Amino acid sequence: MTEAGFRDLTSGLDPQTLAERVRDGMFANDQASQGLGMQIVAVGPGYAKLTMTVREDMLNGFRICHGGFITTLADSAFAFSCNSYNEQTVASGISVDFMAPGKPGDVLTAEAKEVFAAGRTGVYDIVVTNQAGVLIAVMRGKSYRLKGRAVVEL
Repeated sequence: MTEAGFRDLTSGLDPQTLAERVRDGMFANDQASQGLGMQIVAVGPGYAKLTMTVREDMLNGFRICHGGFITTLADSAFAFSCNSYNEQTVASGISVDFMAPGKPGDVLTAEAKEVFAAGRTGVYDIVVTNQAGVLIAVMRGKSYRLKGRAVVEL
């Protein structure tokens, strides 16, 4: 415990190495992201980039990617970015806007960036694009940190 009464959750690791360790530990237990075929392309302090290929079983009645799957991809990127400091962080709210449909076979990329974090709260912007760089959706996520709770044990 530190003087403030909280454990050191970094074990002295540099921020990039810490983010990578958290990524590995979180993804190993993330059955939802794994089940949807998501891959983590990059991670860093307050940052994550994930991809997901739109499969036939992700299509709605109009044969476009169901918005829930696009939102889930964005939410997973949000989760990996805001948990990159190894302090359990959950979503307190999201707002999603859809710009264009995801189509069968599209490779969607969600890139999450920390806009602001202080104390227990944070704000993150997530942009979802397809393989041609077409903007599919934007999401803003608000986070809440559970102080002193590690994501992974180091």
